Amino acid sequence: MTIDSRQLRDALGQFATGVCLVTVMDDDGVAHALTVNSFASVSLDPPLVLWSLQRDAEIYALYESAPNFCIAVLAQDQQGHSSGYAQKGGHRLAAQDFEPGTNGAPLIHNAVVNFECSLERALDGGDHTILLGRVTRVSETNAQPPLVFFGGQYRELK
Repeated sequence: MTIDSRQLRDALGQFATGVCLVTVMDDDGVAHALTVNSFASVSLDPPLVLWSLQRDAEIYALYESAPNFCIAVLAQDQQGHSSGYAQKGGHRLAAQDFEPGTNGAPLIHNAVVNFECSLERALDGGDHTILLGRVTRVSETNAQPPLVFFGGQYRELK
């Protein structure tokens, strides 16, 4: 049975997700951010999380080999971050949006929470690579509504 990719995408869009930025530093010390909604917890002991990276992403090589990264859960008022860093060619992180984390990966200012991670393993996930990260530090939680995506649109929790 063949599944229509557009139909599958629309069906998967019926699952509400949070929106995150995954951040890394390149070898030249330039910070980059990528918008994802594929973030999930995996294990508390050891502390593991995952996210998936599209194999044909223009910055695939930078992310799939980064030894450290940060996953920032975006707040409702950070929709501009989500839209901006999702654009092709728009992944260079603006200096005013971050500060360096303890592992070198950028922490996003005013995010709901930042998870600093080291790459544990990369796994085949079809047209994506699943990146398993070991959480090495968690920032203080910023008590504000998260940015939510559902049905192809940003939404608010009520």
